Amino acid sequence: MKAVALVKYGNAEEAFEIREVSKPVPADHEVLIRVQCFGLNYADVMARYGQYQDAPPLPAVLGYEVAGTIEEIGKDVNDFAVGNKVMAFTRFGGYAEYAVADARGTVEIPGNITMAEATALPTQYGTAYYCAYEMVNLFKDDHVLIHAAAGGVGTALIQLARKKGCVIYGTAGSDEKLDYLRGIGVDYPINYRSVDFYKEIKNLRGKEGVDVVFDAVGGTNYKKSRKLLAHGGRIVSFGVSERSGKKGGILADLKLVFNFGFLHPIMLLMKSQGTIGVNMLRIGDHQPDTLKRCLMGVVELVNEGALQPHIGGTFSAEQIGAAHDLLGSRNSIGKIAIEW
Repeated sequence: MKAVALVKYGNAEEAFEIREVSKPVPADHEVLIRVQCFGLNYADVMARYGQYQDAPPLPAVLGYEVAGTIEEIGKDVNDFAVGNKVMAFTRFGGYAEYAVADARGTVEIPGNITMAEATALPTQYGTAYYCAYEMVNLFKDDHVLIHAAAGGVGTALIQLARKKGCVIYGTAGSDEKLDYLRGIGVDYPINYRSVDFYKEIKNLRGKEGVDVVFDAVGGTNYKKSRKLLAHGGRIVSFGVSERSGKKGGILADLKLVFNFGFLHPIMLLMKSQGTIGVNMLRIGDHQPDTLKRCLMGVVELVNEGALQPHIGGTFSAEQIGAAHDLLGSRNSIGKIAIEW
């Protein structure tokens, strides 16, 4: 079978090769999926730069999610049959014509979305659901700040917060993205490149602050966001894109850690605040039933019409470099999908 292999770190147009590799065989708890589409995530960009510690060694087949048709099932899998159209959370290996996935991280595709749209659901919508509905509980009229709001996870978080009746602040880096955010229900879109989001929200909220922050950027962004928290506020951190693409090795890593700022539990205790870290790979590895519950929750909300993925670009497998460049440029909106 064909697979898109990451063969070197750095420039997207030079980093990948389409290679012939062995077709995977499903273990007892797994399904084998013939892949029609796979999705890109910002962690893939970090992996391409050699900055994602969980990525397998080179040559590596990346990929967190696929959409396609079940070709084979493990002997103890009872929820699926050959021929089912499914989407699945994959622990790498998704950039291929065939991929295996834990059956607990696999769900049937809702009938009202396309295969490309389905690639947004396992990782990005699954992450958003876990962050917003499992790690914290949003309530009507909560003031919620979402960073990288025009991306795949950001779009999902906005839709989840809208369902709960929250007041939403969203940061993005262009006027085009601000228009997109207004169109999907963000009350206060903020261009972080032209204004300081911290000052902007301080002017709007004063001492009231915000109830929940979802941060995929990390570093200085996290430190400033935490200062915006109201009493009883929570910040959920699920990415460190501030580090992406920057050279400097260990010194750059140490700077990133320093930029997060100092935090002691007593500081949280005094204001009844919380800070939460999310890594969906760890949930998939150690709490697959939780992952399954989140994916089923996502599917239920899609069927209700509360969630609708936005596809910001569809590419062929041969265009993987261009697709990675678009995502890495931070100019993309919504999900980037790759078709075989």
